[in-house]
Amino acid sequence: MNADMAHHQRIGRLTPLADVLAAIAGIVPVPPREVALAQARDCVLASDVIADRDLPPCPVALRDGWAVDSESTRDAGPYAPLTLQPPPQRVDAFATLPPRSDAVAPLDAVTALGGMMQMMAPVAPGESVLPVGGDIGAITILRAAGARLRATDLAMLAIAGHRKVSIRKPCIRVVNTRPGDTILNSAAALVRRLVETTGGAAEVSRDLDGDLDRDLDRDLDDALTHDGADAIIGIGGTGEGRHDKAVVALARAGRVICHGIGLAPGETAAFGIVNHRPVLLLPGRIDAALASWLVLGRRLLDRLSGAHDDDIAVPLVLARKIASSVGIAEVIPLRRDADKAEPLASGFLPLQALVRADGWLLVPAESEGYPAGATIAMRPLP
Repeated sequence: MNADMAHHQRIGRLTPLADVLAAIAGIVPVPPREVALAQARDCVLASDVIADRDLPPCPVALRDGWAVDSESTRDAGPYAPLTLQPPPQRVDAFATLPPRSDAVAPLDAVTALGGMMQMMAPVAPGESVLPVGGDIGAITILRAAGARLRATDLAMLAIAGHRKVSIRKPCIRVVNTRPGDTILNSAAALVRRLVETTGGAAEVSRDLDGDLDRDLDRDLDDALTHDGADAIIGIGGTGEGRHDKAVVALARAGRVICHGIGLAPGETAAFGIVNHRPVLLLPGRIDAALASWLVLGRRLLDRLSGAHDDDIAVPLVLARKIASSVGIAEVIPLRRDADKAEPLASGFLPLQALVRADGWLLVPAESEGYPAGATIAMRPLP
């Protein structure tokens, strides 16, 4: 490795997290494509989905009972049963109301006496009736562009008559730079699952055996230079160790925007561009890979898919203080206990802390932390 290449693998300074996020914010979403509704789970909508008709198209019963004209029942009572002419019609829940009826009376509100149907209580107009458009009105936006489709969304859209939707689903090539390493294998598997559940398609690189240096050069170089993916996420090889060559490979194939980021854990992460495609290199340690994904990888995927930020932040009270260094943004795992949040670790995040964690908090680079009793916003762990 020549001196110029070696320079790229050394970390001279930490790039502020805000600068890296600004670079990611400039990434253009991938083109939209139409897919069957059944294939759209967790994908991000490229355009609004609009109801093209009222649902229901006509009034329907909301319960089993008797379809009646409410006006004809207003004088009915338990001591003055009212004979209905014509007799009310029995309807099942979600059946279309017959003509000249605007309400559904309970089954026990009507009795048969001497072959005559008698009302025992009045029924209000519209009682137990779903009106036209009561589920969905025509021209209603069912889900807006940028929304990530949930299982409930798919069911609702199917009921509304939609069979296809326009989505953006970026293809992310996930590269494990050291396939024989157990920790990196776990980190790469985690990132692949996170890509899939965040609306992307994970393209997995080859698992190669043999010489470490040769495999790293072949696999990462191949991944960086071959077409077919919208972005590349590399796992491992971002430090300054003897076998760490991921940033060198990035510099050889394209442009390194930053190596070393003001994020703990995750300081050795790198970001760059190869053939107009974004490349995010994550540290191989599982805590650093996860923290880098939460702050950078998720943001990258959201930009490529055009997604809105849909993480739900829960306000909680800190059970004890968090101390943080100014200049470094920090990911803190949190354990929730009722309305309180307990910080579990900082800097290096042990596996036992990640296993116990319910969520996480990002302490901004300009903050020295938070005192006990402060209200913070906990985001869920994926």
